[in-house]
Amino acid sequence: MSTVKAGNIKKGSYILYRSVPHYVLRVNFISPGKGSAFAKVKMRDMRTGANVEFNFKSHDNVEELDVQSKEMQFLYKSGDEIIFMDPNSYEQVPVPVKLLEGQVEMLSSEIKVYVIFHEDKALGVSLPPKVKLKVVKAEEAVAGDRQTAGKKAVIMETGLVVQAPLFIKKGDVLSIDTSTGDYVSRVN
Repeated sequence: MSTVKAGNIKKGSYILYRSVPHYVLRVNFISPGKGSAFAKVKMRDMRTGANVEFNFKSHDNVEELDVQSKEMQFLYKSGDEIIFMDPNSYEQVPVPVKLLEGQVEMLSSEIKVYVIFHEDKALGVSLPPKVKLKVVKAEEAVAGDRQTAGKKAVIMETGLVVQAPLFIKKGDVLSIDTSTGDYVSRVN
């Protein structure tokens, strides 16, 4: 572990806060006219999945965790855990669902992700920027319908509901942005 000044905390890093690993979601540096500058940090507790905000004074020392990432393949969901496998050693690693907040529906069979480890314990999962998912349900578009602004809800193979253009139909494969869950394009 290395120590950094609170003014050098970056979004996407892992820090130790109150002896618990946290993932930094957002950092705002505030320099008030009166008083010392501080960093307002929003972070996710890697044990519980809860989001926390804390104000660090700019001169505070914060422990930054040394993390390793390992490419792994999604296997299946089992209760409140998701099982990933190392394609080289066939080692299986369970990751709590709460660490994948809002991204579980992006996982399709055989997708490769990076699992983040600290001291051989999984802290989180980094998905690729885009995933390809197949449409399993899409309502027929109504000609002249301008109330929905040319979009309709479609259901993907994983249960994810996406707003897609009216021309999308059942069986199409779509590219989905994993950071927002939005439709990007249709894949041929």
